[in-house]
Order: sequence, then C-alpha cells, then structure tokens
Amino acid sequence: MTDVLRRGRASLAFSFFAQGAAFALLVTRIPAIQDRYGISDGLLPVFLAAVPVLAGVGSVTTEQLVKRIPPSRVLRWSQPVVLLSLLGVGAGDRLAEVAVSLGIFGLAVGALDASMNMLGVSLQRTYGRSIMLGFHATYSLGGIVGASLAWAGAHWHQSLFGSYLPVVLVLLPLTLVGSRWYVDGGAVDVDGKERAAEGGSGAGPLVFRLLLPLCLVMTFAYIGDSTVSNWSAKYLQDVLGSSEQLSTVPYNVYMVMTLVGRAVGDFGVRRFGAVAVVRLGAVVAAVGFGVVAVAPGPWVGMLGFTLLGLGLCVIVPQTFAAAGRLFPGASDAAIARLNIFNYVGFLIGSPLVGALGDAWNYRGAMLVPMVLVLATLGYARSFASEPDRYGDVHERPRTADVGRGSNGV
Repeated sequence: MTDVLRRGRASLAFSFFAQGAAFALLVTRIPAIQDRYGISDGLLPVFLAAVPVLAGVGSVTTEQLVKRIPPSRVLRWSQPVVLLSLLGVGAGDRLAEVAVSLGIFGLAVGALDASMNMLGVSLQRTYGRSIMLGFHATYSLGGIVGASLAWAGAHWHQSLFGSYLPVVLVLLPLTLVGSRWYVDGGAVDVDGKERAAEGGSGAGPLVFRLLLPLCLVMTFAYIGDSTVSNWSAKYLQDVLGSSEQLSTVPYNVYMVMTLVGRAVGDFGVRRFGAVAVVRLGAVVAAVGFGVVAVAPGPWVGMLGFTLLGLGLCVIVPQTFAAAGRLFPGASDAAIARLNIFNYVGFLIGSPLVGALGDAWNYRGAMLVPMVLVLATLGYARSFASEPDRYGDVHERPRTADVGRGSNGV
C-alpha cells in the first residue's frame, strides 16, 4: 500500500471518529442543554428539528461547493466549525446564543457528512475493494466514546462547557493536522502516484430519478435508527417494565453492535457482494423490530435492539457506496443529494413512532419501521452496479489491492 493512500485512509477514519464523538456529545446532553437555556418542552422539538433541516441545507450547499473546490477542503474547514459550534452550545447563557450555535452546527454537519462520505467513496473506488463500512465503524466508535464522556460529565456534574472543552481541545488540532493527508477522488492513481484531482461533481438530468431508490433506503434506515435512539429507553421502561437504570442500556447495546457489524461488514461485502449484505442486514433489522414488538419482558426486548444494531449498521454505508458506483462520474453530487435523506429519515422517524404510539400503542408502532426496513429488499438490486463492484469475485482486475495491512482502518 502506498503511503499516500494509507495516510488518506487513516486521516479520514479519524475524521469519522471525531464526528461520531461530537454528535454523541450533543445529543446525549440535550436535557442539560434544555435546563441551561430554559428551553420549554414545547420549544425543544423546534430546536431539535432545526438541526437536521439546516444540515440538509448544508448538504445541498456542499453539492454546489464541490463543483469549485475539492471535497477535502470542505471537510477540512467544516469539521473545526462543527467542533467550535459544539463548544458554543456549552458556552452561552441566552436562548439566542444557543440558537445560533445549533444553527451553525447543523449547517456545518451537513457539509461535513456529505464531504466525508464523498472522500470515503472515492477512496473505496481507488482501493477497488469495500472499505466504507470500516469508516462508519470508526464513527460508531466515536459515538460510543462521546456518549461515555457525556455520561461521565453528567455523573460528575460538569458544566456543558467543562464537558465539551477538553474534547474540542484534543480533537480540533488532530483533525486539522490529519486533514493534510485527505485524498480527493482522482488525486491518486491506482499505483499510488499523485496527480491532479479530476472533477466528478457534475450530475446529469436523470441522476435523481436513478438515485431515488437509494434515497428511499437511506430514509428507511434512518427512520429505524432514530426510532432506537429516541424511543428505546422509553419503550423498555414504560412498555416492557424495566427499571430506569436498565432502560439506558438498549441504546448502548445498539451502538456497540453497530460497531461490531461495521467492523466485519467489509469482509462480507468483499466475499458475497453488497446486495447480499444489504439484504441480510434488512432481514436482521426487521427481525429485531419484530422481537421488540412482541417481547414479553425487557431482556427479550434487549435482544431485539441487539439485532437492530447488527442489521441496520450495514445499510447506510453501503447506500453511500452504491451511489458512488452508480454515478462514477458524478459521485460527489449523488452523495450530497443522498445525504439529505439521512436527515429526512431522522426528522420523520421519532415523530412517526411517537404519534403512532400515542394514537395506537408502542408495540404496534414498532411494526412500522419494521415494514419500512423490509421494503429495502425491493430496492436491493440498486446496490449492484457493474463493473464497479468490490470484493473477491467482484473486484476490478485493473485495481491493485492496497488495503491489506492497513492498521485495521
């Protein structure tokens, strides 16, 4: 493996890790943010919805930016903005200040998510083998670390600023230094020689029509993910009768299983192909929702959330990878548009389950994301695109296998 590609892969993996940690630090301290700024229960959903809406704006803006500048430059400067705006959330004391900080956070996260996945897809194309799940595994690891640090800050009664400052002081300089080694699409030949980056952002008039199946899959996956993140604790405690302490465990189990599934998922894609892995993930996730819906008690419910982590974790990374394969000459534009549906799913999922739970019951509500995840099976063929498939029998002969011995990233 060339040093250029090795450094590019490692630095991008660290960017995924830093983003996972930053996002977890924000969402796990929402109660503390609400208390600090006196945000009412009625106003809180507005603040929470504004972040993904603005993130969608940031993703759309990134699609236009990468027509003029490389995605590496967007990522290099959007990640520090995310970290500094996180610090701003903890530093203010007035409602207007947290509104501005969250607004900047949302816009920057959209640019960060889009550019990060653009670089991941272009690196995967250069490698000629599946590595996207590995990047998202480091995101899961960052989420676990960030959630653990947030728990420690809450446990020791740290202020938001005191909890966020050490993390930002560590991650900010490291991400800036690591950004020196990002590798843009077309910046490196398959033999590792650097060359001028090629454009790949232009999108033909049929791109969105062809991309629509993947957009739906992304939406379904994030409806499932947001259901777990927003309702797992309440479901275990209120429906399955667990203790308050035990009700905090399902989301942690879910995150650990996303890490495990993504850590091994690339091997499955290389061996069996993306279509088989996505189909298996959808079935496992649907079984997980089914187990949660019929669980007689909290421990069976925990098994369901474990299966959900293993199943859902492979779908999103492979959806980004599929967009890159479908549109090799316009992958940046395709990924930026696809990324919007990350936030669409997040916006729909929690209110949908909550409304169904209140109007019907929460067991029945869990069947809706189950059906949506199963619908992924109908779009599974969108994850196959010849000849740009990765893995043992799917690998392109002209591409060198530069991924072995890569420090586990």
